[in-house]
Amino acid sequence: MSGWSRILESVPNFSEGRDRAVIERLTAPFRDRPGVKLLDCQSDENHNRSVITAVGEPEALAAAVLEAMEAAVAAIDLRRHRGQHPRLGAVDVVPFIPVKGLSMTEAVAVSRRVAEEAARRFRLPVFLYEESASAPHRRNLADIRKGQFEGLPEKLRRPEWLPDFGPAEAHPTAGAAVVGARMPLIAFNVNLGCDRLEVAEEIARRVRHIGGGLRFCKAIGVALRDRGIVQVSMNLTDYTRTALYRAFELVRIEAARWGVPVVGSEIVGLVPLAALVDAASYYLRLEGFRAEQVLESRIYE
Repeated sequence: MSGWSRILESVPNFSEGRDRAVIERLTAPFRDRPGVKLLDCQSDENHNRSVITAVGEPEALAAAVLEAMEAAVAAIDLRRHRGQHPRLGAVDVVPFIPVKGLSMTEAVAVSRRVAEEAARRFRLPVFLYEESASAPHRRNLADIRKGQFEGLPEKLRRPEWLPDFGPAEAHPTAGAAVVGARMPLIAFNVNLGCDRLEVAEEIARRVRHIGGGLRFCKAIGVALRDRGIVQVSMNLTDYTRTALYRAFELVRIEAARWGVPVVGSEIVGLVPLAALVDAASYYLRLEGFRAEQVLESRIYE
């Protein structure tokens, strides 16, 4: 990987977090492939979702993503899918993030090629989002996903929601896919010490931008039934302007109004070192601390 002059990241989200055999089929295209490195795969049974993080040279990574999408379309039947996380398709969302030697414009071009090829190859309606969006009302993933798989047939009958590529009808088992290019995103969840879903949903409403909360925060309430608790599940779309610690503290403050404690938090997938340094600096009240002071960052630079 050190020899790669151009590095692109992709974080495809698949609507399967329970069947280990299927999850292995989804990760297989990213393993032992020249020009691609699998960095992480996190699966959650409550969300019934797997998030894969991989980097690679643009063409090699695009080929791996398409192969994983093919596996998902073949293996995942959304008519039987149940989980806490909203989903539009078996291949729910595929973002591309420029890391090294690529501009956002080039990442957008890769995303469009993948979207067009996936639509053609799998007879799948595909929407473009974020920096790749073809219209302003398509930038926000939540707007595209609204109605989920079950509402997709009705949505596709509306002229403003015709797919960017592929047929104007839902794939019978795989639904639709959303593909695009964006800045790095942090998936950050905060767990609450109660089992009342309405509490998590109300806190999420107050924390997310659309509800008057943090500018670069999207949030939903989720029930973790196997643990008997609920969760505020967030996406921080620009951690440099909506910090991890700020999201955590706002959830904690809102939870206190309900007399509910925060019992833990988690990061799904990978996180930029700078975001953790920022959180450490805040809680430890470090003065002038920099990422360059982290020992490992100097050893492996």
